[in-house]
Amino acid sequence: MAKRDYYEVLGISKSASADDIKKAYRKLAIQYHPDKNPDDATAEEKFKEAAEAYEVLRDPEKRQRYDQYGHAGMGQGAGGFGGGGMSMDDIFSQFGDIFGGAFGGFGGFGGGGGSQSRGTNLRVKVKLNLEEIAKGVEKKIRLKRYMPAAGVTYKTCSACQGRGQVYRVANTMLGQMRTAATCPTCQGSGKVIDQRPAGVSNDGLEQREEVVSINIPAGVQEGMQLKMQGKGNAGPFGGANGDLIIVVEEQAHPELVRENNKLHFDLYISFPQAVLGDSVEVPTIDGKARIRIEPGTQSGQILRLKNKGLPSLDGYGRGDQLVHVNVWTPKNPSNEVKKTMQHWLEDESLKPVPDKRDKSFFERVKEMFQG
Repeated sequence: MAKRDYYEVLGISKSASADDIKKAYRKLAIQYHPDKNPDDATAEEKFKEAAEAYEVLRDPEKRQRYDQYGHAGMGQGAGGFGGGGMSMDDIFSQFGDIFGGAFGGFGGFGGGGGSQSRGTNLRVKVKLNLEEIAKGVEKKIRLKRYMPAAGVTYKTCSACQGRGQVYRVANTMLGQMRTAATCPTCQGSGKVIDQRPAGVSNDGLEQREEVVSINIPAGVQEGMQLKMQGKGNAGPFGGANGDLIIVVEEQAHPELVRENNKLHFDLYISFPQAVLGDSVEVPTIDGKARIRIEPGTQSGQILRLKNKGLPSLDGYGRGDQLVHVNVWTPKNPSNEVKKTMQHWLEDESLKPVPDKRDKSFFERVKEMFQG
């Protein structure tokens, strides 16, 4: 089933302010909160859907990428990337403060235990060349992250009886007021370590190294961030894992220049080639391609190689490669060439007589950016 538009999910316009987004999410989250809708799978899905939309639209960078590329820009369907698949632990740990005291501070939905702390995110840079970007690629990286240590056992926190919160009652002018705060003993997890091996930290974690496979979708760009859920550091006391953020670093190609999903190449030809025409090879992202230089080709002319650029991130279509023709003027011609060209100065057929088909420099630039 196709994902709904995030603005539609929250019931807001694309010009909505950050405050509008927060208010819309809070309204839906309270409406579909599990405590208000016990054992209601539909309400739970709507609760998660709203949280996913809020996660993206509240972040200016993610919102800009979503506005430009839609769900494809968030990496949906790309090997576990993107904002989808949020668990209840993720939602409560990230957005619990948005509800204020509406549900008693989230002592676990449905009356369950404490709200476990989520692990921190990790961030890595992945270098990609144009060939890898064109086809998509699997990268294996060696990653150090905190994981639950073997041999650690937990027990219920006696300070909060596993609720993750401690309650206080204060007498005020309006009567007794009951307030809740995160348990300082277990930091809201509802559990404390019972036994742990030597060398293991107080939160039950140890740092280990592992090899992680990252599936990079075709069409990514410099600076784009992808997310692998659950591949960050583990949360203390058995909490949910953080995420792995992958930042794309694009390596320059020795001959091709990228412009979104278009590629550009500067082709230099000799004056005889421009006059008589020729067949030449040019590099493309898929290898060499042979193109025809027509007789009378002008310097600055742009030849288009259809679908020889990069694929769109959303998987629909592929850009073109534009070949910019430059007629090379020799700087140190031989004496024989100079003598020959001296005669050409008087040849009427070699004198410039542009017609409407010969576009000006500005027209060519305009055509390049529009096409």
